[in-house]
Amino acid sequence: MEKQFASVADLEQKQVTFARLDEGVYAYTAEGDPNTGIIIGDDSVMVVDTQATPTMAADVIRRIREVTDLPIKHVVLSHYHAVRVLGASAYQPENIYASRNTYDLIVERGQQDFESELGRFPRLFADVSSVPSLTWPTIVFERELTVFMGKREVKIMHLGKGHTKGDTVVWLPKEKILFSGDQVEYGATPYTGDAYHEEWPSTLDKLAALKPEKLVPGRGDALQTPEQCLAAIEGTRDFLNQMYGNVKKCRAAGMDLAATYANTYELLKPQFGHWVIFEHCLPFDITRCYDEAGEYQHPRIWTAQRDTEMWHSLQQVIAKH
Repeated sequence: MEKQFASVADLEQKQVTFARLDEGVYAYTAEGDPNTGIIIGDDSVMVVDTQATPTMAADVIRRIREVTDLPIKHVVLSHYHAVRVLGASAYQPENIYASRNTYDLIVERGQQDFESELGRFPRLFADVSSVPSLTWPTIVFERELTVFMGKREVKIMHLGKGHTKGDTVVWLPKEKILFSGDQVEYGATPYTGDAYHEEWPSTLDKLAALKPEKLVPGRGDALQTPEQCLAAIEGTRDFLNQMYGNVKKCRAAGMDLAATYANTYELLKPQFGHWVIFEHCLPFDITRCYDEAGEYQHPRIWTAQRDTEMWHSLQQVIAKH
């Protein structure tokens, strides 16, 4: 029996947790679905990643309103992926922040990404008709931007390529709390279909050097101790190093993509197969690794058509596992 494409069969609603990390700092998590961060300043609220649709963002707003009446003035896009950014209009923010590279990616491939992600994981786009358009940043920065919300200092930083070329993290220097976006995952498989595997580990070094005491990953539970933070960073690194290292070895040995997929899947499954969205991510991840180990330094644009063509071309391999 043919395995269903990507995550179209994943219809189970997840239990939401609204976790308090510190005074005025919260994480909206849902059992491995994409996370949202909330930072409450003296005069306003900042949201880090918006959920995929305004309808889904409404649940984040409902929970924010349980703890503050301050206006939601700030939205940060950790990167360009539709599942992270298309709920932004629900917050009616004054400022939408993104890195220059993220802005450029929205221009180049934002619409294709929207169509691609919707096809891959429709459950994450509840009431997709509520999305008015692509989300466009209003404030674009190169490397680092500091926002003061009253006395609360928030650093918005692009530390290097990784999950995408535009990844942005949000850092609270006083509280030592990090919102990593999909640069770091916890108990969830990193999606690397648009990644820079050669550079991602060095970007993780920069995150680790911040010495976060609490961390909101892109997916997975909010982490409440320095030890958990380091374990999440190192776990992400271990997955990336094993996967990309093996794909490079396979390609150097002359193996085609299908054979490389089968070999790398067998390597990763015992250690990482229980992580959320493992079966979803691996075909996209290994395809990008194979590209990067060859002639494609930069990720090729995923379209709904390319998604399904790649998936079905590997389906015979996938079905064996």
